[in-house]
Amino acid sequence: MSLVRRHPIITFFVLSYAISWAFLPIESVRFLPSGPLLAALIVIPITQGWAGLKVLGLLMIRWRVRWYWYAAAIGVPLAVHLAVVGLNVAAGAGLPSLSFTSLSTFLMVFAVRMVNPADGPLGEHPGWNGVALPGLQGLGYSPLVATAILAPLVAGWHLPTFFLEEGALQPSVLVSGLVVTMAVTFWYAWLFNHTGGSILLLVIAHDMEGSIQYELG
Repeated sequence: MSLVRRHPIITFFVLSYAISWAFLPIESVRFLPSGPLLAALIVIPITQGWAGLKVLGLLMIRWRVRWYWYAAAIGVPLAVHLAVVGLNVAAGAGLPSLSFTSLSTFLMVFAVRMVNPADGPLGEHPGWNGVALPGLQGLGYSPLVATAILAPLVAGWHLPTFFLEEGALQPSVLVSGLVVTMAVTFWYAWLFNHTGGSILLLVIAHDMEGSIQYELG
């Protein structure tokens, strides 16, 4: 306990990796996306007590932010994916196939991902942005430096998922995946710091990004 209290951020990262990677040998699980969330639920009570858990819970449901932050959370992922599709088409690639059959299906999947801790958004951001980022900034690091420390650790945590995907063993795919993950970590950190710590907005943005990616097949 004393070790956790002296080094809460290091403990959080160790637990996030250990919990998520512990199931890699199990074929039916392989990778547990909720590792950061579970790590946060272990570290916060030990270091901050119930008051810390209450603060995290309030950040997870912080919805009173300016309307344009919702527009950014939804619009930025959409704009990025449309730009990528446009560049690919301009380079000679065909239009991607759509996986969803209707808008209602898309919205249903989006809603399920919002509340499913076993999926990426809710399993990650209460930890990465609710514990690690404020903790690093609380140590005196600027938001930019704190995110520069966080980004490669988030990318490294995702590493097994790249190898579990078909074709991910190609060096170009692996490197691009790590770079994109680090880049999007800066985007989430920026959104977090400019919305008063709204984890809800990050979950919406991440959910939107993942749902569009799935939609585009």
